[in-house]
Amino acid sequence: MINPTVGTIIKANVTDENDGYFFAQVDGHTYEIDKLELEKPLKIGGFVTGFAYENENHKFQITKQLPTVQKDVYGWGTVVANRHDLGVFVAIGLPNKDLVVSLDDLPTISTLWPQKGDKLMLAMKEDNKGRLWGEIAQQQVIDAVSRRAPQELKSKTVKATVYRNKIAGTLVITDEYYLGFIHPSQRDDEPRLGQVVDARVIGVREDGALNLSLKPLAYKTMDEDAQFLLLQLQRRADHFLPFNDKSNPEAIKKQFGFSKSQFKRALGHLYKGRIIEQVDDGIKLIEE
Repeated sequence: MINPTVGTIIKANVTDENDGYFFAQVDGHTYEIDKLELEKPLKIGGFVTGFAYENENHKFQITKQLPTVQKDVYGWGTVVANRHDLGVFVAIGLPNKDLVVSLDDLPTISTLWPQKGDKLMLAMKEDNKGRLWGEIAQQQVIDAVSRRAPQELKSKTVKATVYRNKIAGTLVITDEYYLGFIHPSQRDDEPRLGQVVDARVIGVREDGALNLSLKPLAYKTMDEDAQFLLLQLQRRADHFLPFNDKSNPEAIKKQFGFSKSQFKRALGHLYKGRIIEQVDDGIKLIEE
């Protein structure tokens, strides 16, 4: 029989107790209350108020430890396990109950499922059998809690949680509730739903959302020769060097102190990082 009070805060009449639990009733349903979580004993005949749910032993229970999420109340939960035949289990602050997000509500690609330690914004929903499930926050909910990001965040690093995976890119929300977007070109691997990432802000849009990158700054991935070549470009007022991959090896050796093959590898790093461009008779630093 479906219990309509499950998943809500209720007031119940205390009717009995044993060594470990008090028992209370509402509308013919009996709930247990763990004595270990009570600061002082309940009185038989009195009342207790708390959150009602069905615990992992399929018994009705009332707890004074309110969960982070409820019906139509969204909050963050932490993934504790997953089962590919069922979904992912999310801890929401209940003493002995994790909320399950059904596999039907998870990405089709299983490698993008949340893993242990990942975070999900969700609420409770009830199926037609009275069972509670986790409902992942949809875009309108994310929009409602989000804030506009300030322009000063440009080039800063933010911590963000993936809330949706799309073909066009990855949608995230930062710890400060700024919305962010990671284009596929700005990541090596697609982050999974619920994964917390450290992302670099490469742009702040007019609507206050962030364009983000999971790739390190180009100079951090360069070898020493490329860094030296970049330094030479930066030191010149016009950011230009009259050298390219056709330059004389002796001239390269005299100017930079390394071989032509080293020079060409350094050029390759800078071209790949879109840091330089080839112009007439040389190379030039691309202005950001």
